[in-house]
Amino acid sequence: MTDVLVPEGAYRDTLSDVVALLEDGRGAAARSINALMTATYWLVGRRIVESEQGGQGRAEYGQALLQRLSADLTKQFGRGFGADNLELMRLFYQSYPPSEITESVIRKSATRASRTKSESPVRKFSLQQLAERFPLSWTHYVRLMRRTRSPEERSFYEGEALRGGWSVRQLERQIGSQFYTRTLMSNDKRAMLAKGAVAAPGDTMKPEEAIKDPYVLEFLDLKDEYSESDLEDALIHRLEDFLLELGGDFTFVGRQRRLRIGDSWFRVDLLFFHRRLRCLVIIDLKLTELNHADVGQMHMYCNYAKEHWTLPGENPPVGLILCARTNEAIARYALDGLPNKVLAAEYHTVLPDEKLLAEELAKTRREWEAQHPILLDGGDRSPD
Repeated sequence: MTDVLVPEGAYRDTLSDVVALLEDGRGAAARSINALMTATYWLVGRRIVESEQGGQGRAEYGQALLQRLSADLTKQFGRGFGADNLELMRLFYQSYPPSEITESVIRKSATRASRTKSESPVRKFSLQQLAERFPLSWTHYVRLMRRTRSPEERSFYEGEALRGGWSVRQLERQIGSQFYTRTLMSNDKRAMLAKGAVAAPGDTMKPEEAIKDPYVLEFLDLKDEYSESDLEDALIHRLEDFLLELGGDFTFVGRQRRLRIGDSWFRVDLLFFHRRLRCLVIIDLKLTELNHADVGQMHMYCNYAKEHWTLPGENPPVGLILCARTNEAIARYALDGLPNKVLAAEYHTVLPDEKLLAEELAKTRREWEAQHPILLDGGDRSPD
């Protein structure tokens, strides 16, 4: 057979067009999956809230409901339905109540089927209609709920993310840089918004990364990628054991300890009591790079614990933030809120060395990843 030479210029054009088509298709698929998943989680959150409203003693009933739902859903659908995730779905519905769903969607739902006066038009929402209302990914909305401090701030970041096509990384970067506050204070808000729309080199996300997002994999019940929560659980278990192995000073109090501040729920990964220092030690693990928002959040935890968890005669709590990045681990104590420098110096002397903790964290992560041969940059697991 005679070899046929394809003109190089024409081939490159064809290759470029095919690559663009495939990337567009994969991107559209990722957006579609994310939108339908987000819409489903809004409906789940609504159902949980409706059930709670019918329960006696709603706070106790609600927590018992989440725990029982979590156990049964995990048996039936696998991972992704822990009590914390169900709590997020409930919070999602409460953060975006039916009154915020656009009138146009309500009118569309009203014309498709007749309803009695007692029926809410929200009950007529289809997944597709809700998906149109929530075009960002579920991971976007989780960040918006967890990282913003007011409905106004959340709405601002949501709008800018939609307008600018922000990836989750870009959204996290903008929230971490206090973009909302800086824009409010700026005399040239238009210039600030234009500057904020520009993506940094590390902001972009490939379609395959969006599809392999842990939330998406859990929703689709795909098993070929571990979620960050698996790694987090492994690290927390090891840290718990490691601190208890240091001696008898650390007394274990609890894991995933919940606290409520205003209308928002938070949780601390580990809570210990240090017998010599006579204080609580709050430990929070971060799988991303440590930033000032994490430090501020830890100080908030310490202030809350001082007021609600500390017993008479005990010293103020101390916070330990552990950052478990892929290439580096960082440990940092939050000691700024202590009443005097002498107490802070004593804490530094008695508590484990930050470098030692960081090394143990890095070692544990390496060992865990060696047992779970999955590339962190989105590579595939070798077939069994």
